[in-house]
Amino acid sequence: MSDLDPLDPLLIAEDWRSHGRFVAIATVIDTWGSAPRAAGSHLVIDHDGNFEGSVSGGCVEGAVIAEAQDVIATGHPKMLEFGVADETAWRVGLSCGGTIRVYVERLG
Repeated sequence: MSDLDPLDPLLIAEDWRSHGRFVAIATVIDTWGSAPRAAGSHLVIDHDGNFEGSVSGGCVEGAVIAEAQDVIATGHPKMLEFGVADETAWRVGLSCGGTIRVYVERLG
């Protein structure tokens, strides 16, 4: 955990980058149903899998972190979608139902 305000993942991302860490940011683009985080919510992830913030209240963070590490390694952004009506529902999904789309990009 960082000493910075955990409510501001963007400040944490800048701090991590200033210390030489490779960072990606995941942003909730839109939701449908009862997703636990609003559009615009952020999760920042470093190359070691450390993270701050939230995109789903714990429902899909593990999958987003894994994808973010790939984005950091390749530099190619990804649009992720999780929900109860697709193939990911069996391995990761929103416990409260609905869907969530998350955009993941490398910073810097």
